[in-house]
Amino acid sequence: MLDKLSATLRKFASGWLVLVFLAGEIFFNAVILPAQQARMETGPIDLNLFYTPEKVYSMVESYGEAGRANYRLFELTGDIIYPIVYTLFFALAITWLFQRGFASNSAMQKYNVVPFGAWLFDLFENLGIVTMLSVFPSTPALLAWVTAVFTFIKWMFAIASLVLLLTGLVKAAMNGFKKQA
Repeated sequence: MLDKLSATLRKFASGWLVLVFLAGEIFFNAVILPAQQARMETGPIDLNLFYTPEKVYSMVESYGEAGRANYRLFELTGDIIYPIVYTLFFALAITWLFQRGFASNSAMQKYNVVPFGAWLFDLFENLGIVTMLSVFPSTPALLAWVTAVFTFIKWMFAIASLVLLLTGLVKAAMNGFKKQA
């Protein structure tokens, strides 16, 4: 399945498509996410690398009833769309750069699927956050720990995606951004 996904990305990766998803990434980071974060005094749970049940439930409490409802709605709408945008941006950008940085038969070509790990664990994280927001004032520690693990894994995949993007940029630049055979 991952091989098919990787091949599909290689088939459809184009500079224009990368730019379209880059524009979406910029729009979310410049407009949508700051507007959502401005409504949250303690910031969103999603931006923490890791947290304990005590910390996360303290944050959940600080949002208040209206803030929890707002955050829950965002997690079920905007934070479903945003991971799709950033996943496709990173996956297509890595693919496009790796096509110019590495030979077409290089094992490196298959790493273009790494951003989908961030997407998957972001969705699991969203499910955990929505559940914590919904069951509050109940504070199940196991739910918080599992969600914290999802958050941490999401960030590890995100960091790996960034490293791959930078690696691809360097290798593609070394080859003059010419597609490799």
